[in-house]
Amino acid sequence: MNSNHLEELLFEFFDWKDYLVKKNIFVGKREKGGYEMELDIVAYNPHNKHLVHVETSLDALSWSKREERYKKKFEVGRKYIFNEVFTWLDNKITINEIIVAVASTSNGFLNDIRIISVDDCMSEIINEIKSLGKASKNAVPEQYPLLRTIQFCYNGYHKIPEVRSEVQNCLTIASSR
Repeated sequence: MNSNHLEELLFEFFDWKDYLVKKNIFVGKREKGGYEMELDIVAYNPHNKHLVHVETSLDALSWSKREERYKKKFEVGRKYIFNEVFTWLDNKITINEIIVAVASTSNGFLNDIRIISVDDCMSEIINEIKSLGKASKNAVPEQYPLLRTIQFCYNGYHKIPEVRSEVQNCLTIASSR
């Protein structure tokens, strides 16, 4: 299964922050085929022993429907992360569980699962990248195209008049066709 752009962005972000990251992991292989569940992002930072399981959602389902799905996904995550995803990890490590979803009626926590709006998640990532300063002096590595694009947008390249006018010319030409 291909991941959505939010999963891709979070994959890049965790990898950039020195986590070992797996995305779109099918767990709980069934005897007659298929899997019990797919986990969006599972990441582990060996330097600080931080383990995180993130589920993303951009759907427009009611919060009650999402809540039901999230509870199941994190329950399955707890069951398989140590047995199938990072089998070498000590199963006594706490899994920090996070939901990143379109603004919800239930900000904060669902049981012990942290809920972050897409807006707040993006703000955290943008602020981290803004702290790097200009890409010309401290560029996000090119293997992270989404993070690098954010850096270009927030750290100066959009402010160069010649570039802005050239882009505007291209957009004007394209829209007139």
